[in-house]
Amino acid sequence: MTEQVILESTPLNALDRCDRCGAQAYVRAILVTGGELMFCAHHGKEYAEKLKTVAAKIQDESEKLVEVK
Repeated sequence: MTEQVILESTPLNALDRCDRCGAQAYVRAILVTGGELMFCAHHGKEYAEKLKTVAAKIQDESEKLVEVK
């Protein structure tokens, strides 16, 4: 199993931090060129359109922030 496959299947947790501001990450972008970027929900939304052009896969777990009643 390659490192990229492991990253793509691993849920984000409280230790994963936004590369922009340091808040908890809810979005992981696996880049076409290799590597990854992680963002909080705010920055994930802010950079969403640009990420779509450079990412092979985007893992968005921001739904975890929605309160279920």
